[in-house]
Amino acid sequence: MKQVLILSAASLFSLTAMAQNKAILLKEQGALDKAKTEIDANVAEPKLSGKAKTWYTKGQIYEAIALDPKLNTLDSNAAMVAYESYKKALEVEPNGGKMGKEINEALTGKMMYSAMMNQGVRKYQAKNYDAAYAAMSMAAQINPADTTAPMYAGISAQQAMNAKGEGANKATYMTQTKEQFEKYGANGGRDATIWASLAQMYNNDKETDKALATLDKALKVLPGNRDLNATRVSILQSSGRVDDAIASMKDYYDKNPTDVQSALNLAILYDNKATEYEKEAKKALDSGKKGGQLSKKVADEKAVLDTYNAEAARLAGAIKKQPKNAELKRQLTDLQAKVVEQKKKMADLDAQMKEEAAKGVDGAAMQKNAGELTKKATETRELSKGYYNKVLATDPNNFEANFNLGVYYFNEGAEMKREVDNMSMADYTKNGKEVEGRVCGKFKQALPYFTKAKSVKADDNSLNTSLEQLETILKQFEGKNIACVESK
Repeated sequence: MKQVLILSAASLFSLTAMAQNKAILLKEQGALDKAKTEIDANVAEPKLSGKAKTWYTKGQIYEAIALDPKLNTLDSNAAMVAYESYKKALEVEPNGGKMGKEINEALTGKMMYSAMMNQGVRKYQAKNYDAAYAAMSMAAQINPADTTAPMYAGISAQQAMNAKGEGANKATYMTQTKEQFEKYGANGGRDATIWASLAQMYNNDKETDKALATLDKALKVLPGNRDLNATRVSILQSSGRVDDAIASMKDYYDKNPTDVQSALNLAILYDNKATEYEKEAKKALDSGKKGGQLSKKVADEKAVLDTYNAEAARLAGAIKKQPKNAELKRQLTDLQAKVVEQKKKMADLDAQMKEEAAKGVDGAAMQKNAGELTKKATETRELSKGYYNKVLATDPNNFEANFNLGVYYFNEGAEMKREVDNMSMADYTKNGKEVEGRVCGKFKQALPYFTKAKSVKADDNSLNTSLEQLETILKQFEGKNIACVESK
């Protein structure tokens, strides 16, 4: 009986080996379709499915299928099947039995990586982005030091989210994308677009510091990269850190003085900063004026109250002399009502004064602050103009630089014109024509820049509107026989 049992075990071993060898032989002969049929039958056989060798063989066959693009129709998920087969081989026998080392090497080998990447590419080309992500993220796991797999895995997650639109689980896809791009960065990836995309995702999540840290890492990998620096500046600007944005862009430009785009970006940053100063100056001026206006109004209303009180005292004295005079009594009653109303006005103004005082509003200080801010705006605008001119020195046809310089001179002319409009008749009679000549000259300085910009981009609505306004203004000066005096 024992001899029979020994023979049976040997027979079983022989059958297992024969089944596996047949599948491998078919694979080696290139008959992968037949090899697949054979191994699928083997793993369905209870006696064979408990052997690590059976599952390892299945992994080899499916891996070969995945590596051959012509055999995609045999199983479009062959790489994933191969990977799972190798994992199963480790499970059915303790750590894969005697084959543990071979199985683990297969799981982390170049063949498995390539098979998974091939499957991911085919899924991506078929626009099955979720499956592409699954394969490529697995490839990234197989080769943890790789950059290609995590880059395309992240892109696949983005594409899957975009393809599903509003129905997408955006939080999940964003997490997947960030995880893969983080792996890409950690492995020293050198594509600036991926680094910038990761930083923007952090910025969109209000993680500004993390976004900036990501860009700082990227700039260590790609020092001096203009796109990364521009993204950094953009994030600083959008987070309200305009001074830091200017410092960052200036540092880059100083190291790359021939970079026209950076000079333009720096000019625009200074332009925006000057506008910010101007808004703050107007706000300070308005607050200062409000405080001064309230003080004057209080003084005026107090004078009215004093007048009412004096008149009431006079009427009271007259009534003592003529106690039966009904008209005097009526006048006093009316006046007393006005006193009550005037006191209420005074109380309201007093409340407003206290409210302004609680805000810490000091009219004189605010007006002084407005002057300082206006000075900063002027100085910053001059810096902006300087960088626009640097752009034009290298690129005379640059649309933005020409248009923005035209706007600079147009706005200066408009500000000077407001001063003329506010002149008294006496002042205008004395100096008006001379001042208007300078105003006209300032407007005329804008004309060549607008004209040049139009030659570059003739259909820009903002430019055409500005140019039409300028031409109308210059015709008005011409109609008034005012000679334009252009200042240097």
